Amino acid sequence: MQLIPANKYLTSEERRILTEKNDFLAWRGIFIHYGMIAVAFALVYYFLNAFTVILALLILGGQQLGCAVLMHDTGHYAYFSNKKLNDFIGQWLGAYPVFNNMLAYRSYHFKHHISNGLEEDPDLLLTRGYPTSKKSMIRKFTRDLTGQTGMKSLFGLILMHLGYLEYSLGGKIIKVSQKDRTRKEFVKVFIENLGGSIVAQILLILVLYILASPWLYLLWIGAYFTTFQLCIRIRAMAEHSMVEDQKDPYLNTRTTKANLIERIFFAPYHVNFHNEHHMLMSVPPYHLPEMHKLLMERKFYEKGILAPSYWSVVRKASGS
Repeated sequence: MQLIPANKYLTSEERRILTEKNDFLAWRGIFIHYGMIAVAFALVYYFLNAFTVILALLILGGQQLGCAVLMHDTGHYAYFSNKKLNDFIGQWLGAYPVFNNMLAYRSYHFKHHISNGLEEDPDLLLTRGYPTSKKSMIRKFTRDLTGQTGMKSLFGLILMHLGYLEYSLGGKIIKVSQKDRTRKEFVKVFIENLGGSIVAQILLILVLYILASPWLYLLWIGAYFTTFQLCIRIRAMAEHSMVEDQKDPYLNTRTTKANLIERIFFAPYHVNFHNEHHMLMSVPPYHLPEMHKLLMERKFYEKGILAPSYWSVVRKASGS
């Protein structure tokens, strides 16, 4: 896979500074992320009505995407300076709250970077099917917001974690042979891949029980099955769909400008700077805005793809 050489746009000193980890900025990002989650729960707890429930579900869906992005960034060792802390946070504040496993994701996601846009890219199916008609897009969003996509996704994840399917988040279904598999091996895989997620859900319920009400956990599950799936779809749509040339590294990835509201729902941890990430994947998310600024100054986007907003991506994907 041909990659854009970072040294074409950034000096060695700039690359050194950009890839340097800053634990203060890392913790600040997590504080903002989980602060938003706390705000969503508090809105419903103190001001229970239909509006706050809907608003909370929207916020939680965006922040569950934040968990997935935190899993992604720690999967690249691109968050904390200490690798053990990086992995611990990536599991317990990133992957486990959304029923995933960062270690499994890490090896899977690396294949995406080395084969981005090629047939070997495990995420290629996520980029296909766009643009589509407005009616088709409405059907997709309806499936997301009615829980159909979420049920299918969680069921698939559980089968992957139990070893019945090969780990893949790109839509491919690859069965794993169960021949000669013992009960002991099944239990071991269950604990390794699902144990953390189960404990994380119990801990969340306990925290809500102590601070407010355990029934608020229904918002977390409700968001997982609905708004989280919508946020994932739009984020994935923006990164690699509807590009000019899947094999050209300048033209197979998109960076999307995001206002404050779009950042809450679709671009936590600056995940919208996707060209920057593919050019230099070891750059922590809190340095991506600075890298983007440098690339803008060096005219990278005279060729690279830059969308003005997530709304513009949705419009393009729905044939508008």
